[in-house]
Amino acid sequence: MSRLVLVLGDQLTDTVAALAASDKDSDIVVMAEVSDEATYVQHHPKKIAFIFAAMRKFAKRLRDDGWDVRYTQLDDSENAGSIPGELLRRAEETGASEVIATQPGEWRLIEALEDMPLRLTMLPDDRFVSTQEEFDAWAEGRKALRMEYFYRDMRRKTGLLMDGDQPEGGKWNYDAENRKPAPEDIAFSGPMQFTPDDTVEEVLDLVEARFGNSFGQLRPFWFATDQTQARRALTHFITYALPRFGDFQDAMMNDNRFLYHALISPYLNVGLLDPMEVCRAAEEAYKDGHAPLNAVEGFIRQIIGWREYVRRIYFREGPDYPRRNALNHQRKLPEFYWTGETDMNCLSKAITQTAEEAYAHHIQRLMVTGNFALLAGINPHEVHEWYLRVYIDAFEWVEAPNVIGMSQFADDGIIASKPYVSSGAYINRMSDYCKSCRYKVNDKTGPDACPFNLLYWQFLDRHSEKFSGNQRMNQIYANWRRMDEDRKKTILSEAEAFLENLS
Repeated sequence: MSRLVLVLGDQLTDTVAALAASDKDSDIVVMAEVSDEATYVQHHPKKIAFIFAAMRKFAKRLRDDGWDVRYTQLDDSENAGSIPGELLRRAEETGASEVIATQPGEWRLIEALEDMPLRLTMLPDDRFVSTQEEFDAWAEGRKALRMEYFYRDMRRKTGLLMDGDQPEGGKWNYDAENRKPAPEDIAFSGPMQFTPDDTVEEVLDLVEARFGNSFGQLRPFWFATDQTQARRALTHFITYALPRFGDFQDAMMNDNRFLYHALISPYLNVGLLDPMEVCRAAEEAYKDGHAPLNAVEGFIRQIIGWREYVRRIYFREGPDYPRRNALNHQRKLPEFYWTGETDMNCLSKAITQTAEEAYAHHIQRLMVTGNFALLAGINPHEVHEWYLRVYIDAFEWVEAPNVIGMSQFADDGIIASKPYVSSGAYINRMSDYCKSCRYKVNDKTGPDACPFNLLYWQFLDRHSEKFSGNQRMNQIYANWRRMDEDRKKTILSEAEAFLENLS
């Protein structure tokens, strides 16, 4: 009897586990654009369009390869509205009673599939370098699960940038060379952009009609939506941007949204690119003398280090992870996160860019929007849902650890050894945002003081009982203790006034 083979919108890989375990001659592939997946949070319209267009092209590719594909478009009159509903509908249609699925990247959908009255075989998603079993064995008995040490094991496992048993160049990590501030200009025109074809245009019209009121601009739309385009985008980055990527990967600029970033994370996260394919291409650029070691190592670390690590943290920590709130932050997310209308130029730039591009790079996310949310005491689940909604590469397995753990310290230090907070000085050092801001980054108090300066010390004071004993924060707290009492009172008073006005 035929079996149903589920392929989700982030599983667009020919060799994904469910397809690899199935029989092309007898099994039936089920793919569906459903409202449940498009609306469980109000996703950016570019994200919905990207996934639907890529799904339609992948379904055609499977059909051309001989698969029987039952594909449901969002506007199909018989659309059941959910993945389980579509599987049940196709089971009734075909007489199948068994489903083969690759493990979804969100607990929510795993649980929904397990509740179906169909026999389910759920296979591990093997499109990653590590396995969950490997990670759990590595984590067992460790006091701290620091990514750096896991990353070294991934280097050893893959052989990437290895010289025998030792790391290429004698060091595992070249981050110290990758923190240059914003340059005067960028000699890169940005990621490769693609003109929408008929399939993409059809999806854009559908998304515009159904999700036109969502946060973010749908058009112009230029993302790759198939494997061939994604590989061209990768080649474009390797050729024109990778050599300078490392130097300026943490920099931010008013008038350049992409700097030397690859913007291939959406393609990796839906399966149009394979992580080892990407890393081998970068390694080859180093071996050929095209890109320096600091750039290539930093790029590879993001993929086989950080990306692998957060995947494993998400599944190790379980379904409750996105609702953790170790610091008991309860403030509501400010309205300007949806409008970009704030006098803080760094936040306005990052949020406006996010609305228009469905993208901001990692430092904009961590040290601007994330830093502000943490300093201001925003409820981390609201922050988590905002990030999940607004970024084209956001799937819960990758987004929740980055926000709950790295950005908001809501997991109580599972990922980060200290909270990632900073005053305006860091933003000023790494960007040109402060030069055109209404606030003055060098003012510590007063009506023109940068709010990051006020909130930074207020955060540390508010959580002194928890963090004053943290070895990495000893010097910061020593500086606070030495500060004049009147000045402390002024800082705290002005910070409280700012937060009250924020509410």
